[in-house]
Order: sequence, then structure tokens, then C-alpha cells
Amino acid sequence: MKTKIHAEDGKQELFITREFDLSVEDLFTAYTEPEIVEQWMGTKVVQMENKRFGFYQFVTTDPKGNNHVFCGTIHEFVPNEKITRTFEMGNTPFPVQLEYLVYEKLTPNTSKLTMQVIYKTVEHRNQILQMPFAQGINWAHNRLEEITKSKNISR
Repeated sequence: MKTKIHAEDGKQELFITREFDLSVEDLFTAYTEPEIVEQWMGTKVVQMENKRFGFYQFVTTDPKGNNHVFCGTIHEFVPNEKITRTFEMGNTPFPVQLEYLVYEKLTPNTSKLTMQVIYKTVEHRNQILQMPFAQGINWAHNRLEEITKSKNISR
């Protein structure tokens, strides 16, 4: 898998890293443009205010027709550099988590995303890791890269 997850035993955090064959501008756009987010995440973007103290909300419908809400508040928003936000999965036992997304330019056509995700407890983090979390985020990042390349966003 191209997306790497590092989780130290006994810590409430994990790190997700991925290098993309995309410019840092394209990678950032893929995380902030609702139409693109919907495609690679397979979700409906209900609201996305890309600014400090902005709010975002996604709704995903499962095969049985049940809606699942994901939302949070953006605390820091620096284009092509970083986003700091909360993330909450509605109707689940998981509490709000804090996410630091850092976008790094490697070359004009490659970039790196580093996400630090902090959970309320080590147990909550471990529960997430027991789910098909790693496969899911790797699949989503593969889709992100494929869809973004096909759109030629900034080229």
C-alpha cells in the first residue's frame, strides 16, 4: 500500500503519510473542492466552508439505505500548506478526533500528505485500527490520485 500508517503502542495518535504524483496545489484542491471530494471519498458533501472556523459535513449512504454523517470544524486553513480540523462520525461510539493535515511540495509534480490524528483514548485509536481502516484510506488515496490526475486541475 502506498499510504502508510504509523501507530506507536500506547499512544493516542497515529500518523498517515502518502506521497502523490500530484502537485501540492492539486493535492490540496482534492481535499477542499466538494465535487472532487465526493468522487474520491464516495460521499455527498453537504457543506464545506474552507476557512478558519468553517464547518464541513459529509453524508454517506450504505447499501441498506442508511445515512452516515461525518462532520467537523476547521480550526486552521492555509492553502496548499495545512488544515487543522476536528472529525466526528455520527451515530458511532467514537468521540471527536483532532486531525492535522500537512501538505508538502516535493517537486513541481509530486507532493506529500502527512496526517496526525489524535484520538480521545488509546482504546479508541486501537478500535479504529482494528477496522479495515488502512485498506480504506489507501483505496481512497488511490482514487484521489486517479480522479485528480484525470481532471488536470491546475495544468
